[in-house]
Amino acid sequence: MLTIYEVLRRPLITEKSNYQSSDLHQYAFEVAIEASKIQVKDAIETLFDGVKVMRVNIVNVPAKRKRNLRNRRMISRRNAYKKAIVTLAPGSKTIPAFEGVK
Repeated sequence: MLTIYEVLRRPLITEKSNYQSSDLHQYAFEVAIEASKIQVKDAIETLFDGVKVMRVNIVNVPAKRKRNLRNRRMISRRNAYKKAIVTLAPGSKTIPAFEGVK
């Protein structure tokens, strides 16, 4: 059983997530592999005060293979992870982890 502090790993801050947070009120987080939509919703609403979650979408991002620049034959691998895209209700406060990023 996961606690609310173990469900959310880190916020994902990219160009696409910046657009989503400013215009669409959607925020992206990396979550634990075992986390469900209900656990993500509960964790967001309890950790950030004044936030009402309207919808949660979850994407399993697969592992990717990558070549080393010096030795072309050496292949490294990035780990797979689970990504949650959280849509906030209209009139809800913003999440402070994304406020300073433009």
